[in-house]
Amino acid sequence: MTRTNTAASAPQLTARAWAEMLALATIWGASFLAIKIALGELPVLTLVAHRVVWAALILWGYVLWRGLAVPRDAATWGALLTMGVLNNVVPFTLMAWGQQFIETGLTSIFNAATAVLGVLVAAAVFADERLTGRRLAGVLIAFAGVSIAIGLEALGGLDLRSLAQLAVLGGALSYACAAAWARARLGHLRPQVAAMGMLTGASLVMLPLALAVDGPVALPRAPETWAAIAWFAVAGTALAYLLYYRVLAVAGSGNAMLVTLLIPPVAITLGWLVLGERLAPSALVGFAVLAVGLLVMNRRG
Repeated sequence: MTRTNTAASAPQLTARAWAEMLALATIWGASFLAIKIALGELPVLTLVAHRVVWAALILWGYVLWRGLAVPRDAATWGALLTMGVLNNVVPFTLMAWGQQFIETGLTSIFNAATAVLGVLVAAAVFADERLTGRRLAGVLIAFAGVSIAIGLEALGGLDLRSLAQLAVLGGALSYACAAAWARARLGHLRPQVAAMGMLTGASLVMLPLALAVDGPVALPRAPETWAAIAWFAVAGTALAYLLYYRVLAVAGSGNAMLVTLLIPPVAITLGWLVLGERLAPSALVGFAVLAVGLLVMNRRG
């Protein structure tokens, strides 16, 4: 392979990839609110089962309607099952459980650490996503911006001995490993099929687990809980993962994880617009620092 061809095929943050990451950040930022609402009525494992099972059914319908080829070999389905565990079962469960016991701001900071972990994992696995000084500096600056936007006072509750905090950090690491796994093992699949297979694998694990721990999967009674499930299953999972795999194919696993840096500012802004929460001056400063970090990391030449 020539040097020109290698450069052309290397992961890049194109304008389209940025637009799709912003859409993902908006969808997933709103999902924090939906999950919080659903946790008021549903236990954690049941909530996660609702999220992955409904999303898997939706994507199965989409794949069959489009007539897309469904994998038939055991190796591909094994890779999809692993992806479902790494990208759905583990992080969804750990983060939903952790959110019950630690501050929202601190949870968001830990979730944003996925971007840093994603770059580090990708650098360890892929030669074309090597860790340059510029990339590391950009990610760290952007991460600092997220911390400022949320409020540095949230860091005052940091205690690595807390099981809940370790659970959220574990979820962030699982997301980072999942991105690398998807690029390495699922790149030959169409995004719709990869998302469908991943969520099918997650459902095969999550549904029996919820039945064993929580008992029969409960159907919510409150309309707002149904609305929350509809949001995080349809938009926050089925639609979001179609976008996620598109970004992953173009931008690479390390760059795809940068979406986690965009989610907290979106969540803060939605809280200001929808719930009337005050947008603190520190949030505006954080947005500016975040933008600088992303520009530094994506600077060409």
